[in-house]
Amino acid sequence: MNLRIQTLLLAATLALAASATAQTPAELHAAAAPTHDPLWYDHAVVYEIYPRSFQDTNHDGIGDLNGITQRLPYLESLGIDAIWIAPMYPSPQVDFGYDISDYTAVDPQYGTLADFDRLVAAASQQHIRIVLDMVLNHTSDKHPWFLDSASSRTNPHADWYIWNDGIAPTTPGVTDYQRRFLVHSTHGDVVPPTNWPSLFGGSAWQWVPARQQFYYHKFYKQQPDLNWSNPAVERAMFDAMRFWLDRGVAGFRLDAINALFEDPQLRNEAPRSDKLNAYGDPELHSNLTSDLPEVFNTLRRLRAMVDSYPPSAYPNQRVLIGEVYLPDARALDRYYGGPAHDLLQLPMDMALSFANPAGTRLDAASFRKAITDAETQLHGATPLFVFNNHDQPRSFDRYGDGVHNPQIARILAAVLFTTRSSNLLYDGEEIGMTTHTPTRVQDVRDPIGITGWPREKGRDGERTPMQWTPDPPSAGFSTNPHTWLPIGPDYKTVNVATETADPNSLLHWYQTPIALRRSNPALHDGGTLFLDNANPSVLSYVRTAPAGGKPVLISMNMTAQPQTIHLDLAAAGIASTRVRTILTDAEALNALTTVSTFTLPPFATLITEIQ
Repeated sequence: MNLRIQTLLLAATLALAASATAQTPAELHAAAAPTHDPLWYDHAVVYEIYPRSFQDTNHDGIGDLNGITQRLPYLESLGIDAIWIAPMYPSPQVDFGYDISDYTAVDPQYGTLADFDRLVAAASQQHIRIVLDMVLNHTSDKHPWFLDSASSRTNPHADWYIWNDGIAPTTPGVTDYQRRFLVHSTHGDVVPPTNWPSLFGGSAWQWVPARQQFYYHKFYKQQPDLNWSNPAVERAMFDAMRFWLDRGVAGFRLDAINALFEDPQLRNEAPRSDKLNAYGDPELHSNLTSDLPEVFNTLRRLRAMVDSYPPSAYPNQRVLIGEVYLPDARALDRYYGGPAHDLLQLPMDMALSFANPAGTRLDAASFRKAITDAETQLHGATPLFVFNNHDQPRSFDRYGDGVHNPQIARILAAVLFTTRSSNLLYDGEEIGMTTHTPTRVQDVRDPIGITGWPREKGRDGERTPMQWTPDPPSAGFSTNPHTWLPIGPDYKTVNVATETADPNSLLHWYQTPIALRRSNPALHDGGTLFLDNANPSVLSYVRTAPAGGKPVLISMNMTAQPQTIHLDLAAAGIASTRVRTILTDAEALNALTTVSTFTLPPFATLITEIQ
């Protein structure tokens, strides 16, 4: 989905999030208490693989499933728990796989079902689970269901999608925007029934002459929305998920899951501003097309189906990860199911990254608030933090200042792996891959960049192929010099082989805290207690220790100036100030023995164990 647009919607609600009720002493006390949860996904590092861009083994310049299998030893060395594979189902590739034409097969460009089965088996040997992307909101317009549905009003799939006759252009309340899409029907002129724009440009309603009706599409017109009010749709989609559960997948990442239902009254959305977006459409709220009550009812049934599914490779430990865009943790808590925890195990927390603030700069106060909210407002559930994915410019660029980018990348990794959270990584994040946005419209592959150019340049820049080696022509991704997107020009220095050989590389930095959170009791099960809360420049917190463990202190300087800080550990109930440094990117801090007062160099990270 278009995260840039979703991020704008999030930014519009940040003021509401900032005014949320402060945490109570009881909530803070509970957050500081150690826990013990044996479920793998409550400590998981999940690694997103964009299959087109990970590893090509058949020399066509496009990644494939056998390429993922080939790279499993690398993924095991990184220390991940699961792979999330972006859609690899048959698709016309209008939205590069998020327009699915068959939910129970593999697109030939990525391989076969036999290749997939080999991947699952090989990953299991490496103790890595497979999580599939599942697009429940819409199908491709080439899916047999939609081809049937669009052919007439009387076919077996006639009501599997959202159809409407449209309304007269003179109907009270019709907007000028709706009139832009007037069509001549057999019953006279009609316009779309609502003012809803597609997130990818133009009206969200598309006219089909064969039915003399509009269908609804929140995304591309080639991605018609399913009618989840029809029980047959739910049965069919749940059956598709069972197909993959039968093949041993550990769960699903649910794409655009909060968009399953729309306002049944088809009312117009209210304006969010008087501006137009990159496509020339009005900026509207999305209250009538997102987060409707029916979404939560459906998710409860989906969770029950997954939880009761017969044991296989991962008995009773399947996971549902949700792509949701919400302003704060209290809103996110609804997707966990509140105190019942009976919906998604891991809805994505976007408030920390893509909207904090706008996901473009370090800010200790904003990070402190987002983490504290996640600790105190989710009824004890584990937050899922993420800084990168296939829809956003890479964090190396978003947060970097052009001078200290490697140090800033280390700070983001420390936040991911030292907080009480599960984490999502995106392939290449761990080596510091950067965004390579096309500079000419003729080079753009992403349709939203083609239609929105030059204000919207698309998502190609964050989807360039994985950089494995410093070798031309394709950095070890392919033997074909003509890869589906160009290799990043920095591949000679930013690549897995070069960074594996350098003990001070970003890759090694990622591997170290991932390993620490498995072996260190405080980082695995400890509670969270923030220190020096008024400090605008340095983020400091303690992971409290379970019985027999030692607390771990984390401090990160989020500025380009040295920062001397004074930490009152006694006020946090910790008597000792003696520490042993277990990870830092500032050489002088390796000799640190006490933390009552110390100085952090610019953008330095310090992780110490309190003795």
